[in-house]
Amino acid sequence: MTDDARLPQAVFWDMDGTLLDTEPLWENVLVEFAERLGIEMTASLRDSTMGNSSVDAMTKVYDAALVPDAGRDFETDEAWMVQRVLEQFAGGPPWRPGAIDALDLVAAADIPMVLVTNTLREVTDVLLETIGQERFVTTVCGDEVRAGKPEPHIYRRAAELAGAPIGRCLAIEDSPTGAAATFAAGVRAIVVPSSIDVPPRATYTFRDSLVGLTLDDLAAAVAGPGIAD
Repeated sequence: MTDDARLPQAVFWDMDGTLLDTEPLWENVLVEFAERLGIEMTASLRDSTMGNSSVDAMTKVYDAALVPDAGRDFETDEAWMVQRVLEQFAGGPPWRPGAIDALDLVAAADIPMVLVTNTLREVTDVLLETIGQERFVTTVCGDEVRAGKPEPHIYRRAAELAGAPIGRCLAIEDSPTGAAATFAAGVRAIVVPSSIDVPPRATYTFRDSLVGLTLDDLAAAVAGPGIAD
């Protein structure tokens, strides 16, 4: 671990939309899912599902389609979604700009990293073949905590596994859902919006891209305004 007290003691990376440009692929599958339920994926419905766990995203589409509780087959429909997503990942998902250099920067500073994603473990393990599982001390997925983002559990678990005080950790996020989870957990965040705007909060540091990220940027973000500010 780095001995520079200015730097975060651990960095938590979101995956979809932050490291990998996979959000359009998930959106395609959700559009197909909506069509299967007989509705059109509107812009507002699409935006509301950004960064959600699969269960939360499916619930919003079920609600929009007025599917009664008795008709909601989460297990079967989730299995179908996973298969469709994996089919689209066959060629290898594209990286977000600057993501590889940013990962290398944090690794070179000997700061422990945790992948923190709402994506199911089954899909995450496939995508780790592109990202490199060896980069992270551990990974936490949305189906491994009580509730995914925007709830705080996934980030609290990440801090626990990293063995670092959550107030001295830093998250990297792209969506309103993911950013809200960092705020709820009490961890500061660098936010690089991918598809939709993220409402500002005092604990967020905004960037247009990961390109050019420096250790000074990490230090400034983790030393930002207090969680209660």
